[in-house]
Amino acid sequence: MKQLAFLKKLNLSQKKTLWVGIAVAVLILLYLLGVVPLIDAKKKASVEIKLKRKVIAKYEEYLNNRKAIEEELDRTLKVYETVQQRLLPGETPQLGAASLQEIVNKLSEKNNIAIRSFRILEPKEMAVYRRISLQVEFNPINSMLNLSQFIYDIENNEKELMISEMDLQVFNLRMPSNIQVSMVISGLMKGTKIKEKGREG
Repeated sequence: MKQLAFLKKLNLSQKKTLWVGIAVAVLILLYLLGVVPLIDAKKKASVEIKLKRKVIAKYEEYLNNRKAIEEELDRTLKVYETVQQRLLPGETPQLGAASLQEIVNKLSEKNNIAIRSFRILEPKEMAVYRRISLQVEFNPINSMLNLSQFIYDIENNEKELMISEMDLQVFNLRMPSNIQVSMVISGLMKGTKIKEKGREG
């Protein structure tokens, strides 16, 4: 009742101002509660649509290039398997050295070369590989042909082997039939960094 009495007391100009103020307040409320959330929702939807379009475009690109991608993956896997087959087996340097020693023994027997002694050298980490080395001392060798064939067999072995050092001593230069040979033969095996990555994964 008091509100009605208050409104009756106002003149026409004041009433118009009051109703305009009320209308403006209602419009502001409608804008804040209705329009602003719609604009925000539209922006979010636009961003989501763009992201989804990018995902779809990438997926379409993959589908279009699927054959090439799968072929490249197959090639990579084959290269990886080939490399793995050329590494010395074993999880520790001791097992790698034992495998390398067995290979050297077989090749020396094949080429009629007698081994006097083996010495396992300190393994060396090389990026993703570990180099295992043996210091090999041979009994005097009386055939250069046998020695050459042994060296060839080492360098062309199915495992990744190399002769990193070689020392030849000839006792009699006039008759170089007895050659004292010492060499360091090395092979590669999986390094510790690959194993650590595997554990992290």
